[in-house]
Amino acid sequence: MRPLGTAVATSFLSTLLLFLHLTASFPSNDMSNLSNCNHNLSCGALTDISYPFTGAQRPPDCGPQEFQLKCNIVDSVTTLMFKSLPYRVTRVNQTSQTLRLSRSDFYDDLPCTHLSNSTTFDNDIFSLGSNNENLTLFYGCKNLGDFFEEKFKFSFVEDKFKFSCPMPGGSEEEGFFKVGDHPPMNSTCHASFQVPFLRSRAQQLQAEGSSLLGEVLKEGFDVRYSDPYSADCQKCSKHSGRQCGFDVKPICICNDHLCPVKSSNRKRLIIGVTLASGAVLVIFVGCWILVVKQVKKRKSALVQSQGLPAVTPTSSNGLATSTNFFRATPSLANLKSDLDKGSTYLGVRVFSYNELEEATNCFDSSKELGDGGFGTVYYGVLRDARVVAVKRLYESNMRRAEQFMNEVEILAQLRHKNLVELYGCTSRHSRELLLVYEYMPNGTVADHLHGRQSNSGLLTWPVRLSIAIETASALAYLHASDVIHRDVKTNNILLDNDFHVKVADFGLSRLFPTDVTHVSTAPQGTPGYLDPEYHQCYHLTNKSDVYSYGVVLIELISALEAVDITRHRHDINLSNMAVNKIQNHALNELVDPFLGFDKDFVVREMVSSVAELAFVCLQHEREMRPTMEEVLEVLRGIERENYGAGKGGVEC
Repeated sequence: MRPLGTAVATSFLSTLLLFLHLTASFPSNDMSNLSNCNHNLSCGALTDISYPFTGAQRPPDCGPQEFQLKCNIVDSVTTLMFKSLPYRVTRVNQTSQTLRLSRSDFYDDLPCTHLSNSTTFDNDIFSLGSNNENLTLFYGCKNLGDFFEEKFKFSFVEDKFKFSCPMPGGSEEEGFFKVGDHPPMNSTCHASFQVPFLRSRAQQLQAEGSSLLGEVLKEGFDVRYSDPYSADCQKCSKHSGRQCGFDVKPICICNDHLCPVKSSNRKRLIIGVTLASGAVLVIFVGCWILVVKQVKKRKSALVQSQGLPAVTPTSSNGLATSTNFFRATPSLANLKSDLDKGSTYLGVRVFSYNELEEATNCFDSSKELGDGGFGTVYYGVLRDARVVAVKRLYESNMRRAEQFMNEVEILAQLRHKNLVELYGCTSRHSRELLLVYEYMPNGTVADHLHGRQSNSGLLTWPVRLSIAIETASALAYLHASDVIHRDVKTNNILLDNDFHVKVADFGLSRLFPTDVTHVSTAPQGTPGYLDPEYHQCYHLTNKSDVYSYGVVLIELISALEAVDITRHRHDINLSNMAVNKIQNHALNELVDPFLGFDKDFVVREMVSSVAELAFVCLQHEREMRPTMEEVLEVLRGIERENYGAGKGGVEC
C-alpha cells in the first residue's frame, strides 16, 4: 500500500500544481512595457503600424508574438520571421490585412541563395494572397535534356531562363527557373524550391527571363494575415482611451496599466477558484477510497487465479478481436490510438459512419459512381452541403484495412493540384471502412475514351494533351516525394468540371526508400498496365509507373482499351499493339479518327511526338525509360512548340 499511496499523493500534488499554474497564468498587473502600447510602429517606409504588430516603438507585450517585426535602424529594413525564414516587409495594409513580403536571403546575391526552403504561408494566421504565382528555382544542374533535345528537336530549357551562381574556389554552378509549380528534378539538379511572386509580373518575366528575375524576387509577394484575437481587441478598443495588448492572452490597457476588472468579475473569479479547490479535494478523497478498494479486489483475485492458464480473447468465429487486429499491425494500432483521441487523423477529418450513411442515402445503389480499386464509390452530400465521393471497402479484412491505412497516410501528407483531395475517413471502430474525397463531376478519362461517355466528343486533342501533362505532373510530384503509385490507369484519372486532372486510388501505392534502386515485392496492379520487368523480376521502381503511364498515353492517342480480348491475339494488349504499329510506321492505324490526324498537320505533328514518347516509356528494360520529370518536360515542350508558336492549319 505504501508505494500506491505515494503514487496517489504524487498525482494529487501534480494536479494541484497544474491548477496553481493555470490560475497564475492570468494576466499580471505588474507589466513594465505597457506604457508604450499607445505608440504606433514606424520603420523606414513603414509608418503608423498599430496592433496586432509589435516592434521598434511597440514592445512585445503589445501584441501576439506571431506579429513581431524587427526594425534594423541602420538600413531601416523591417523583417518578419516565419517558419525560421526571415522576410523583408515592404508594405503593410491594415485595412485589407495584407503584407508585401520578400525573402531576405535573396538580397545578397540574387537569385542565388544558401537556403533551399520553399516559401509556404499556410497556417491560420498567414496565407498567400490570390494575386501571386509560384516560381520554381533549380540549382546545381548538369547538361539539361541532351537526350530529349536530340530526340524531340526542342530545347529542354531556354537560355533566357538560365542563370549561374558562384561557388567556393571561383567556379560556378548552373541553374534555371520556371514559372508555375514544378516537381524536383533530382536526376538533373541537386536542389530546387518554390517562391511566390506577383502574378502581374508573370508575363513580363516569361518574356525577359533571368534579366528580370532579381527585380521580381525583390519586389516580393502578398500575404494575407488574420489576428485570431481580433474580437477581444475590438471589445477593448471600442472604449475611448483603451489599447489592445497581449500577455498569454489579449489584455486591455488603460493609462499604461491593465484596465481594472469589474468587481462582479473579480467576485466570480474568487468564487470560481474556491469551488475549483473544493472540487479537487473531493476528487482526491474519492480517488483514494476507490484505489484502496481496487487493491483489495486485485489481491483477492490474484489468490484465486493461481495456477490458471492465460487466455487470449477471440471472437465467436475464432478470429482475433479488434484489439488484437490492431496489435498485429503497428500502423493500424497508431490509427486506432489517434482516432480515439479526437476528430482528426493526420490532419484529415474523421467522419462517423452514420453521417456518411446519411450522405449517401444508406449507400443507395442508384448513387454508385463506379469501382474505386478496392471498393465501391458513391455520390454523397455532407451536412455542410459539400458534394463528395465516398469509397466503401468491399470487405474489412486485414489486407483491405492496410490498403485503407495506406491511402489515408499517403494522401494526408501530399498536396498537389492534380492529386485528388482526401476530405476524411471513418474510424477503424466504425461499422465499415470509408474514405471521403472531393467529387469529380466528369468521371474518369476511361469513361470519355472508351466508356459510357465516349461519344460525347469532349476530349479534343488539346484536352487530351492537357490531361497527359497534368497526369505527368502529378506522377512526377509523387516520385519526387518518394511515392510509387503502382496502379496508374485511365480509370484512376478523374476529371473535374473544367477537365482538369485529379489522380486517385492510392491503396496500392508504396513509399519508396531513397537509398535503394528498387524494392522487391509481389506484382500488384491492373493487367495491361503492369510493367513487364516488375511482373517478371518482382523489382518495383518509379520506372514501373512510367511504363503504366506510357499505356495511358497510347489510350489518349487511340481511345482504345488497355486490354481487349476481341482484338487480334497480337493486339489484345494495347502496349504490344502500339509498339508494333510505331515500329512499322503505321501510327495512323492506331490514332483515334476523331482527332483528325490525317487532316490537321499540327495535330499529326503533336500526336507523332507523343507516340514517340510513349514508345520510349513502353521499353521493357527500365533503364531505357525516361523519368516522369523528363516525360513532363517533353510534353510541355510539345505543347509549347506547337501551340505557343501559333501554328495551326488544316490540310486540304
